[in-house]
Amino acid sequence: MSAAGTDWDLLSSYAGLLSLACISIYAGAHGSLSSKSARIAGAEPHPEDSEEEEEEEVDRLSSQDAYLFPVIGSAVLFGLYLIVKYFGKEWITWLLQWYFTIAGVGSVGKSLVALSQWTLGAARWRKFDKVQLRILKGPRELLSLSLRTPSLFLIPLGSIPSILYTFGNTATRRSALLTDLLALSFSHNALSLLKIDSFKTGCVLLSGLFFYDIWWVFGTEVMVKVATSLDVPIKLLWPKSAVFSTERGFTMLGLGDIVIPGMFVAMALRYDYHRAAQRQQRGGVSKIYFLSTLTAYATGLVTTMTVMHVFRKAQPALLYLSPACILSFILTAFARGEFAEAWAWTDEMEDKGNHKSLANSHTNGKPESRIDQAIDAEPVASSTSAQADVLIGQESSKRSKKRHN
Repeated sequence: MSAAGTDWDLLSSYAGLLSLACISIYAGAHGSLSSKSARIAGAEPHPEDSEEEEEEEVDRLSSQDAYLFPVIGSAVLFGLYLIVKYFGKEWITWLLQWYFTIAGVGSVGKSLVALSQWTLGAARWRKFDKVQLRILKGPRELLSLSLRTPSLFLIPLGSIPSILYTFGNTATRRSALLTDLLALSFSHNALSLLKIDSFKTGCVLLSGLFFYDIWWVFGTEVMVKVATSLDVPIKLLWPKSAVFSTERGFTMLGLGDIVIPGMFVAMALRYDYHRAAQRQQRGGVSKIYFLSTLTAYATGLVTTMTVMHVFRKAQPALLYLSPACILSFILTAFARGEFAEAWAWTDEMEDKGNHKSLANSHTNGKPESRIDQAIDAEPVASSTSAQADVLIGQESSKRSKKRHN
């Protein structure tokens, strides 16, 4: 193609979409790090870190889950296709819009909190008072939620995109900016919370979804039909214009093409921090696996866009992203002579070990664990009705210290 015939508007759209996807994965991968991992870079531990780690504990996706993932995904996708085809898209779109509206309030708010915490730094963030909401039924705790005071402003602020997307006029609801804000927050939180337990599980997951994507895109009309029928913020959009005009429409990338390979990239980052902990590195972490897999993701996405641009046909992105991410890990591990060690590593085992060591370290004059505090605490008056107890201010262990003295 000659320079005069180059479609710079479309190329700028591809570049914008690529940037959004990579930024989303970068932020989500770092959001998946535990407080223990973040301290490896050289920060000193803080007494409240053990409690925050206990709150952020999440289950890992195992290899058994990875084998079932394409099966469950196929069932859900085909079910949506049948509903759209035989019952129409209006009511299922309405239902999903309400679901994503409610989910979007918490998702955008949580992303704003994470962004503020990263901007201010952990030390300054801990200086804000902590608000704890506990719902009790007698001596039993039904719900416990801890927030720093800025979160009381940021979470309501996060509801604005969802409200505008759901209740705005047609032009507002179809705004690429609102769609991208919601989609980026969903992607960030999914990568922060959904974690793969090993490289083996990641390879199984990407391999299974490699064939899943090929079948549902090339073998049937199901994927394209569902993606183009449902008007919900589960995709990233970028105008096909260098000046952000919407006359030519948008290029689109589904969140699945970000979150699925992004989980693998996030796991590579956690492995880099594991390696740094094993080698007792201080003052920085060599993110060789993270950078190689993120670069491979960007390369795979560029390949997807190139093929789509040349053949003028929608492409299953995981056809290129899955092999790129898997090969980048394998080549990096073999080049460094660490393949056996990396393949045997399990993130779930390490997380439990870290949590156990933290619990053991907070004794002998240091802040107590939650179990010790529960033993020393005064009995809670029994009640048959639920109680809401809101505690505002810095948490203190003065009572427990007096009793030990």
